[in-house]
Amino acid sequence: MAAVEGRIGGGKYTNAGAPVAGTDEIQTLTIDATGGTFKLSFEGFTTAAISWSATNSTLIANIDAALELLPSIGTGNITTAVATMTAGVGTATLTFVASLGKKAISTVIAVANNSLTGTATLSVAETTPGVDATARGAGVGALLIDSTNAKLYINTGTALAPTWTVVGTQS
Repeated sequence: MAAVEGRIGGGKYTNAGAPVAGTDEIQTLTIDATGGTFKLSFEGFTTAAISWSATNSTLIANIDAALELLPSIGTGNITTAVATMTAGVGTATLTFVASLGKKAISTVIAVANNSLTGTATLSVAETTPGVDATARGAGVGALLIDSTNAKLYINTGTALAPTWTVVGTQS
């Protein structure tokens, strides 16, 4: 992956190579239980007890709401979804988006407390590492010079998810 070499002021950036769009970090939460609660932590903050439910949509909503209350995540910065889950048992995906999207996440979500009943398996694994978008934070209309291939790009996306389009090909 090419790294941004430095900002030139006025919204202009240089990069050794073509820019990359970045990748959202995805982690997989595995749950096997028949009841109880659990807590998750991220970057030094721990959720309140999350109630397990045999109803997938309720369990997913409980997890998402608890994670979004963490100051290290915040509202709208994570998407929780059923992956392979039946009656609250299986896997859910935790995708970092918005202000936490399109970048490497250094600290993965961890199990802080497992008070589940039944088999009581609970684990989190990084399944798709986040990758920083080139010049993430560059505003719409910012310019990026590919110093290796002598191309000029313009950000037609957003600051948090730049879309680098070759100048002259954008509409």
